Amino acid sequence: MKRMLILIAGPVRSGTNGEEALIKQNLDRMAQFALAIYAKGHVPVIGEWLALPLAEAAGSEKIGDEISERFLYPVAHRLLQCCDAILRIPGASNGADNDVRIGKEQGLPIFSTVDRIPQLSE
Repeated sequence: MKRMLILIAGPVRSGTNGEEALIKQNLDRMAQFALAIYAKGHVPVIGEWLALPLAEAAGSEKIGDEISERFLYPVAHRLLQCCDAILRIPGASNGADNDVRIGKEQGLPIFSTVDRIPQLSE
């Protein structure tokens, strides 16, 4: 098996009412999944890791403002064209559900737990 670039799809803003502390908790949770994927020998990626710095460079002041909205979903959709698989983590998220839908259309494997992701030997 080859090393995979795996998009982590899950709630970021869902259920937060825009509260930055809750959004940060969601991103920190996603980073823990990223660590687990990395430990399996693959390359994890979270769309916000790319979208948020771009939005900030374009003048965004906080996640969810008009400028960030021009980057968040579009970056994820471009990124999906480069990914080999998706890990859909638990939690309600229309954006993550849409990522999974797009991934399925592209024929990508969709993992529901890290345990299902194959371990690579180094």
